[in-house]
Formats: sequence, structure tokens, C-alpha cells
Amino acid sequence: MTDIQLLHTPLQPQQCIDFVGSHSAGAIDVFIGTVRDNTQGKRVLRLDFEAYKPMAIKEMQKIADQAKARWPVEKIAFHHRVGTLELGEIAVIIAVSTPHRKASFEACEFAIDTLKQTVPIWKKEIFEDGEVWVAAHP
Repeated sequence: MTDIQLLHTPLQPQQCIDFVGSHSAGAIDVFIGTVRDNTQGKRVLRLDFEAYKPMAIKEMQKIADQAKARWPVEKIAFHHRVGTLELGEIAVIIAVSTPHRKASFEACEFAIDTLKQTVPIWKKEIFEDGEVWVAAHP
């Protein structure tokens, strides 16, 4: 099972954890990405995220399918914010459940790394002295 959401409202880690939990899963790994106050030494004031929703959801489902093919993933959740986010707010949550911890760690890392490479989500970094659109990866 997979839960994929692009939301304008604050993300709730417990919602993702609750979704992926099961009695047969011995491990749940969760990645939470937050808005930090700097990028390459420049002070960040806030971020704006935009997504091409139909393709973003399709690509996240592809990632989920790939993770399930490589590891014994029981459930996976992808929640990503769109719109304006302030410092400290959660931009992305990925939660994965598997029978054992190593697979959970590996599948979660694969999911966030691949999301940042392939999913059409863009961010605008707003600095004290300007702004720039970048892909949603470092």
C-alpha cells in the first residue's frame, strides 16, 4: 500500500507513521525534511514549492513500486508540501515499513534520493538579497 499526497497544509509525521505501521512490520523508517535557515552560506528567509501534480504523483508511485521491488516494503508514504514554507516547517515526509530495519533504512534513503532526482517539484529559495528557483535537491 502507498499513500502519496501533495499538500498546501502542514505535514503530520504521525499520520505517515500510522499509515505505514502494521503488526508484521518490525521497522518503520521516517525521513523528515525541514526548511533550514541557510543554503551555501546565504541566509534563507522561506521557501516556495511548486509541483506538476499529476506527474509528481505518478513519479512518486514509480519510486514506491521500485522500492517494493528491491526491498520487502509493506507500506510507504510520501507527503510533500507545496506553497510557501517558513523556517523549520516540514517540506517532505517519507515513511517506510519493512519486516527488518536494514531494508527500511535502505528503502527510505532510496525513496528520498530518487524523489529529489526525478519528481517534478521545484523550490524557490527566498534570501535577504533576492531569490532563485532551484530543483528540490541540494
